[in-house]
Amino acid sequence: MSPGCYLYQGGQTVKKILKGNQVIAYAVSQANISVIPVFPITPQTTIIETIAELIKNGKMSSYYIPMESEHSVMAACIGAASAGVRTFTATSGQGLLYMHELLHWASGARLPIVMGVVNRAVAPGWNIWMDQSDTVSQRDTGWIQIYCTTHQEIYDHLFIAYRLSEKVLLPSMVIQDAFFLSHTMGEFEFEENEKINRFMKSQPEIPFAFDFNQPKTLGSLSDDTNYMEFREKIYTAFIDAQQEIKDLYQEFEQQFGRSYPIYETYQLDDAEIVLGLSGTIYETSYEAIDDLRKEGIKAGMVKIRYLRPFFTEELRELMKNKKKMLVIDRNFSFGRDGVFASEIKAALQKDPIEIKTVIAGLGGRDVTKNTVKMIVKKSLNENLPEIYWEKEVFV
Repeated sequence: MSPGCYLYQGGQTVKKILKGNQVIAYAVSQANISVIPVFPITPQTTIIETIAELIKNGKMSSYYIPMESEHSVMAACIGAASAGVRTFTATSGQGLLYMHELLHWASGARLPIVMGVVNRAVAPGWNIWMDQSDTVSQRDTGWIQIYCTTHQEIYDHLFIAYRLSEKVLLPSMVIQDAFFLSHTMGEFEFEENEKINRFMKSQPEIPFAFDFNQPKTLGSLSDDTNYMEFREKIYTAFIDAQQEIKDLYQEFEQQFGRSYPIYETYQLDDAEIVLGLSGTIYETSYEAIDDLRKEGIKAGMVKIRYLRPFFTEELRELMKNKKKMLVIDRNFSFGRDGVFASEIKAALQKDPIEIKTVIAGLGGRDVTKNTVKMIVKKSLNENLPEIYWEKEVFV
């Protein structure tokens, strides 16, 4: 691996050019992570391969544990986190589904595990390409879900996810698009270890971690006298997470100079039609919005980074006085709607705005800028159904 890099503005920040999977691996190498259980699955595999190479070359020091399955991987993460140390793993698609039972266990046990997930379509048919169906199907497991759109977001949010998880005691997924990010070279600012260490602080303080001087039982029977209270505490932790995210973004900007609003927007102020987007479709749509405006169509867009927690009030404020919205979902909840569209419709149900769902890009099908433009034009010129499936790829 020989990524191109150069010094940035004569300071300590270095710009690197790496693939998305390498980016998160390099961030992991700086995060003082003690235990990394792993199992390979495309398109995630190069994350754990890069970590193995970094350990081999002395760039990081972690217990790297090859396991026999993704189910075992998450079990090992739970054990390590219960001992009070930072843990990391990565997975995709069917591997994430295989972890499902233990995802609930990790959140219910209030363990600050962080996992990199490279979105992959769910089989059958067997498909290794980009599709958000794997992660959105885990939205009710009690994990924070962060959907990244650039290499810089992947890098920065690995550190933010650890700080957030360790504050509210909930696990987090740092999510990126398969191949469009994971296997595509991109530029990002790579920070010196000293600055990262200041932001990351010490190892997590888990109040119920194993302590041989104070033996305790973990995971014992919970009956009707306390089970509901445990669930309410997770609910409260997600509410608390919203303010913690805002505070962490402010701290991150102060230390590194990069800012992250809860919702990123483009050309929203006077927009007559707004696109609700997540993942790399947002980056693709910059040019589409510019082209549409040259044609007299006042389009704008908003990026949804967090599926859990979902920032309802902030979205309502952004969309105040807007009349029309199209949500392009790279996923689908059978019997209902696109998942991001469902969340947005629920959040804006009290507001007088027309919201329609467009399902596009499933199974790795490309969503080009021209596809985005055609979707917008169809919505203006045709009476699209409530849920419209865009199967064409406009080159």
